[in-house]
Amino acid sequence: MGRSQIFKTPASVRPDDGFMTPDIQLSPRLIVPDPDRASAFYQVALGAEQVFSAPRSDDGRPSVVDHRVGGSSFRVSPAVSSWGWLSPDDLGGSAVLLEVEVNDPDAVGERMIAHGAEVVVPIENRPYGKRSGRIRDPFGHLWIITGELR
Repeated sequence: MGRSQIFKTPASVRPDDGFMTPDIQLSPRLIVPDPDRASAFYQVALGAEQVFSAPRSDDGRPSVVDHRVGGSSFRVSPAVSSWGWLSPDDLGGSAVLLEVEVNDPDAVGERMIAHGAEVVVPIENRPYGKRSGRIRDPFGHLWIITGELR
């Protein structure tokens, strides 16, 4: 069965068929080798607040750690290959870009770098009217840090 037979195309989705539900909340789950270390990084580098940590499993790692940053939330979980939960390192890179809009992209980028992230694309003024760049966190996840021009 082809992809078009499984999923509706955007042209076939109508607001009245239940797909445009306004009460959906998207909370990405970042798969990492060490959820405790990742949680500490996101708290220090992004100012995230840890709001929940699941009990530790047999391997000593929590199965999920929930965070809130601004009006958004995200989770970190350990890589578990038997579940198909693979980190960017397991996959040879990240297929997802996480974009955060902040008041001072330079300060956020510098804080991330100071705690082990690396620059992929420098933060600078862009022709599309934003100041932005790309950062790879210590766990392989890619972040677009963006804000107003300066």
